[in-house]
Amino acid sequence: MSNRLIHSQSPYLLQHAHNPVDWFPWGPEALKKATSENKPILVSIGYSACHWCHVMERESFEDEATAELMNAHFVCIKIDREERPDIDNIYMDAVQAMGLQGGWPLNVFLMPNQKPFYGGTYFPNQQWKGLLANIADAFEKHEDQLAESAEGFGKSLNRKETEKYGISTGEQELDPDELAEIVAKITAQQDPEWGGMKRAPKFPMPAIWSFLLDYGLLHRDEKIINEVLFTLRKIGMGGIYDQLRGGFARYSVDGEWFAPHFEKMLYDNGQLLELYAKAFQGSGDRFFKEKVTETVGWLKAEMLTAEGAFHAAQDADSEGVEGKFYVWQYEELKALIPEELPWFSRLYNLKPGGNWEDGVNILFQTENEQTIATEFGMDLNDFKVNLQEIKDMLLEARNQRVWPGKDDKILSGWNGLMSAGLIQAYRATGEISMLDLAIANLEFLKKNLVIDGVLHRAYKKGKAYTPGFLEDYAAVIRASLMAFEATGEARWLDFARPLTDLCLAEFYDETDGFFFFNNPKAEKLIANKKELFDNVIPASNSIMARNLHRLSLFTYEEKYTKIASKMLGGMKELILQEPAFLCNWASLFLEKLVPTAEVAIVGKGATEKAREFHKTYLPNMILAFSESLTENAAILSDKTPDPAGNALIYVCFDHACQKPVGTCEEAISQLPYLA
Repeated sequence: MSNRLIHSQSPYLLQHAHNPVDWFPWGPEALKKATSENKPILVSIGYSACHWCHVMERESFEDEATAELMNAHFVCIKIDREERPDIDNIYMDAVQAMGLQGGWPLNVFLMPNQKPFYGGTYFPNQQWKGLLANIADAFEKHEDQLAESAEGFGKSLNRKETEKYGISTGEQELDPDELAEIVAKITAQQDPEWGGMKRAPKFPMPAIWSFLLDYGLLHRDEKIINEVLFTLRKIGMGGIYDQLRGGFARYSVDGEWFAPHFEKMLYDNGQLLELYAKAFQGSGDRFFKEKVTETVGWLKAEMLTAEGAFHAAQDADSEGVEGKFYVWQYEELKALIPEELPWFSRLYNLKPGGNWEDGVNILFQTENEQTIATEFGMDLNDFKVNLQEIKDMLLEARNQRVWPGKDDKILSGWNGLMSAGLIQAYRATGEISMLDLAIANLEFLKKNLVIDGVLHRAYKKGKAYTPGFLEDYAAVIRASLMAFEATGEARWLDFARPLTDLCLAEFYDETDGFFFFNNPKAEKLIANKKELFDNVIPASNSIMARNLHRLSLFTYEEKYTKIASKMLGGMKELILQEPAFLCNWASLFLEKLVPTAEVAIVGKGATEKAREFHKTYLPNMILAFSESLTENAAILSDKTPDPAGNALIYVCFDHACQKPVGTCEEAISQLPYLA
C-alpha cells in the first residue's frame, strides 16, 4: 500500500510513501480536509539525511497501531524542510516560542486553521502514542482552550522580527573600535585546544571563520589569522572530514571534531570549500589545498549529475546503521594493510578495540604528518606518497560496501553556495576544471530553474518546482557576481541583476527595510518570516545585503547600496550584542568601514593580470576586467588601456580612482588596510 506521498519528487517524502500513515503533502487538499472535518493537523517535518527522522519513521510511522491513531484523529502532513524551509521556519519558531527544544524531526500540532498549539522533536514510540491520544482527547473535550492557545502562538508568529528585536533601519556611523569589540567578543568564545567555538556539539560555522580571516588580513593581525587557520586545521584533521574521499560531515557530536553525524550536505561543503580555498591563498599551506582538491574530487565522483547540477545530500545511515559506510574494524584494516597499519594507526588514532562506539574506528588525525613520518623514520615526501596509496586502496575497499542513501533533488540555493566555493577554489589553485564545474552549474540553474524570470527552489526528473525563497536568490546572485569576476563575461552580471530586481519587487518589505524569506505574493501562509540571524547557512538577508553592496559597485547604481546600508544600520546594535550569530553581517560592517576597493583592468593582457589578482586572497575588493574597451559594466566604463593598448589597472573607491598602474604589485599597494 502507498499513500499520497508516492507522487512526490522529494526523496524524504518518498521514504514515507509506503507508511500506513495516511500522509498528505503540504497543500490545499490537506488543509481543506482539516477544515471540513474539523480535525487537528499534525505537521511532521524532516529531511532525507536526518538520522533521528529515520528512527522515528521505523518506530512510529511504520507501526500499524500508531498509524491507526494518527489516521483516526489527525490530518497528517509530511514536509521536506529542504523543499519548504519557509514552513519549517514558521513551525520551528512556534515550537521555540512554546519553550520547547527545536530540531528534526519536527512534529507540530495545529488547529484546522494552521495555527499551532503544541509540538516537539523526536518522540519514542510509547511516548508518541500517549501524546497522540492525549491531544485527540483534548481536542474533542477542550477545543476552545486549544484554539485560544493557538491564537496566542499565531499572534507571536506574526510579530515582525524588527519589532521583536527592536530593529529600525537607517544608516549609522561605523566605528573601527566597535568592529574591534565585535572581534574580541567572538575570539573570547573560541576553543584554544580544539579550535572552533567552546561548545559541543561542534558545527563548522563558516561565516565566523570567514569574517575573522578577512578581519585578520585587513588588520594585519597575525594572531587572529593563525587562530582561524588553527580551527580549519583541526576540522580538516578531524573525523568530521572524510579522510579518504574528501568532503565534510554536518557537525561533530563532541567538542573535538571527532565523531560526526555522518551526513554530508551540499551547503556545508560549498561554504567550507570556499573557506579552505581562502585559507590556502592566505597562508600557502598545502594542507588547505589538499582539502580543497579532495573535496572537489568527492563532489565530482559522488554529487555531480550529467547535466552539471549537484545533488543535495548524502545520508548518515547505511543498512540502518549510522556511519557504517565510513568506519573501520581494526581486523578489517589488518587484512588490507598489514605492513602499513602501525604508522597508519598512529596517524589516525586507530585502536584494536575501536576508538568509537561498538568497537569501530573513525579516522581521526591529531598529529601532523611530519611528526608521524619522523617517528617511523620516513622521509615526508615518501610518507605522503605511501599515505595516498593506502587511502586510494581503502577507498576502493570502502566503495564495495552498501552505500548510504542519497538525496538526489537539486536545490538552487545550495547549488549557488557550491558554485561560489568552486569559483574560489579555482582562484586558489588555478585549476580551470573547477571554474568549468561552477560555470556549468550556473548554466544549468539559468536554463532549468529560472522560468519566466522566477527562480525555482527545487528540480528533479527534468522538472523545476516550488518558487524560490530568498535563500535561493541570494546564493545564486552571489555566485553569479563571483562568476563575472572570474570570467569577465558580462552575462553573469546580466543574470544577477534581474534576479536582484525581482527580489526587491517581490520579497522586500518597505515598511521595515528587510526582505521576507518567502515571497508573500506567491502563497498565503499563516506568517511571513524574515531570516536575520546567521547560522550554518548565513541569513538570507545578510547575503542579500552584501550582494546589494557589491552590485552597486559593479553597476554604479546607488539604490542598491542605500538599501544595504540601511539594513546594516538596523542590525548594528544586534551585531555588537551577539556577533557570533551575525558574522556575515559583521563582514558587511567590515566592507563598508574599510571601504571596498573597486578594481578594473582594461586592455591587452587584462585576463592574465586578473588571474594574478585571483591567486592572492585580497578581502574586501571587487574585480572586473576586459581585454578591450567596453560599456558592459559601469565599473569598466571610461577606463582605457595605456597608449600601446596594454592593460592598465584602476583601483577606485566610491567610483573615484587612484592613478592607473601597470602591475598587480603596484595595484595591491593601493589597497586599503584597517589601521
